[in-house]
Amino acid sequence: MSRRHTVNPDTLPKPSGFAHGIEVDGVVYLGGQTALDKDMTIVPGGIVEQFRQAFSNVLTTLKEAGGEPADIVSARIYLTDVDDYLRNGREIGRIWREMAGSEYPALAGIGVTRLWQKEALIEIEAVAVIGSSSEE
Repeated sequence: MSRRHTVNPDTLPKPSGFAHGIEVDGVVYLGGQTALDKDMTIVPGGIVEQFRQAFSNVLTTLKEAGGEPADIVSARIYLTDVDDYLRNGREIGRIWREMAGSEYPALAGIGVTRLWQKEALIEIEAVAVIGSSSEE
């Protein structure tokens, strides 16, 4: 029988009507994270700063579930301005490598007209398989 575990780190904003993550049998479904800080405010400064915060929120949830960045097997990045993301791609890639290493998961970048918080420029969701990096 599958075991379902809700993952809501205390260091992230308290969820209402959603979970930050759900772990089932070693697979962690990481809910979409925008650049919200603990005070429920979107960090200022543009796409690069918002990427750092949103990805940090994803990694915080993954760590709480017992995983590490190398366990991410798939990620979707929702963007309100794809061209802005592309203009800053080198810096965003550098931040990814700084936070998660140089092994990239299957990725998708998806342009959207708007995200839940009007100030949000980016939202990241991912799937991780806990322990996958050590089984290679």
